[in-house]
Amino acid sequence: MEKPYVIGIDVGGQSTKFGIVDARGTILHSGCVDKTGQYEDVNDYVAALAGALQDVIDRVGGKEQIRGIGIGAPNGNYFTGHIDFAANLPWKGRIPLAQLLTDKTGIPVTLTNDANAAAVGEMTYGAARGMKDFIVITLGTGVGSGIVVGGNLVYGHDGFAGELGHTIIRPENGRSCGCGRRGCLEAYTSAPGVARTARELLTARTDYSLLRERNPEEITSKDVYETAVKGDSLSVEVFEKTGQLLGEAFADFIAFSSPEAIILFGGLTKAGELIMNPIRRSMEKNVLKVYAGKTKLLFSQLRESDAAVLGASALGWETKMND
Repeated sequence: MEKPYVIGIDVGGQSTKFGIVDARGTILHSGCVDKTGQYEDVNDYVAALAGALQDVIDRVGGKEQIRGIGIGAPNGNYFTGHIDFAANLPWKGRIPLAQLLTDKTGIPVTLTNDANAAAVGEMTYGAARGMKDFIVITLGTGVGSGIVVGGNLVYGHDGFAGELGHTIIRPENGRSCGCGRRGCLEAYTSAPGVARTARELLTARTDYSLLRERNPEEITSKDVYETAVKGDSLSVEVFEKTGQLLGEAFADFIAFSSPEAIILFGGLTKAGELIMNPIRRSMEKNVLKVYAGKTKLLFSQLRESDAAVLGASALGWETKMND
């Protein structure tokens, strides 16, 4: 009998979310492993994840009901099942996560980049339904991207195509990035990048800001959003600067694949028009004339994390049936 369910897992720098999904794309049960980064030994992480998964697997009648597991992870390689040199995870080198989890659960596992998983989720269930050419940009702990051309994800010859967050946007005196280089888009427009911009402005200027009531080293992108909503001019400026950089980068990305849409996904999208408006202005200002007005700029239509979980779950249907 056909096994009716798959599991989708979204491995993030802050937490790992997962869900059991049926053939219609309904997430029946979900769970979370908090503080992914606290597990310095990947084997401890896999044990914790397998334990959490077992709770939801039991709810649907055991692993005999699970066709496969799909994982979306930073620097996840679809071809090898490894996480390779992920800047925002504690495990260094090449980590054979798919095999480790298969060994622990007895269920076949397929792995891909987290942003690629989000792109599959958007294409199947969200804002990209019916589209064959689009880019998903994930704005969270890092800046990821999933590129779809002609209805197919772009993997490249080695599985690592589409690291748009690590394109260098400031080659002169650029910020250090977790990848080891300087000036990457991620260093400026990720959630930590937004907080860093706020700290830099607070240091460089003396004008009043609600952010000065907080410990500078503890300021987060959420703090910047909350004070911007209250009308704090410095916080609003942080989003203006962030949006300007994203818009410039998006104009370049459009020249690469001429997407029908660029879809924004992740925690920073909660800022809404505070970040969308400056992105749109900057993108329209910088895009090559032949592409002007052709690419839509959209927010994800799926609840936070659902796109990545659903996209990852689609990989579970690709796995071979267990005997």
